[in-house]
Amino acid sequence: MQDFIPLETERLELRPLRARDAVEIEQLLNDKELASNTESIDFPYPPGDAAHWIDRNQDRWRVGEAYVLTICQKETERLIGTIELLANKQNHRAELSYWIGRNFWNQGFATEAANAIVNFGFTELGFARITSQHFTRNPASGRVLEKIGMRFEGTRKGHIRKWNQFEDVNIYGMLACNYRAKTSR
Repeated sequence: MQDFIPLETERLELRPLRARDAVEIEQLLNDKELASNTESIDFPYPPGDAAHWIDRNQDRWRVGEAYVLTICQKETERLIGTIELLANKQNHRAELSYWIGRNFWNQGFATEAANAIVNFGFTELGFARITSQHFTRNPASGRVLEKIGMRFEGTRKGHIRKWNQFEDVNIYGMLACNYRAKTSR
């Protein structure tokens, strides 16, 4: 992780988590609407959880289990969200997930960050397939996935239990061979 060179896009820098990110992460995640659109973020967001989450994800990076990066605006260096590839080494695939603070929604940041980490996953980590999912009631996430070239693969009914409600999720995926063909044009 110390040798990791941050991923850069036009407006963003994606870099590994740092212990000092905990305060900003907790502030951004203490948002009921943001939390409601994610599988695992609670509301209210428990104080101190971000520090533990950062430690756990630094360990997961070291063993190649998950690659979690902060999403920061280049100009201000402000943390606006996180993005992750959860590795399944045995099957050479990963699952993409992300969240963006509500003040930064609808500005293309999720698409920009997702494109960068998917490229990293295919070209640097050698995944053969990357998938993602979103609650069907959150079509904006589906648009992000479509913009980066993922294809809709189906809906899983009542697949995730969020706050005592069973949620339907839409599944998206992409193969490395399709991604390479898309980016080489």
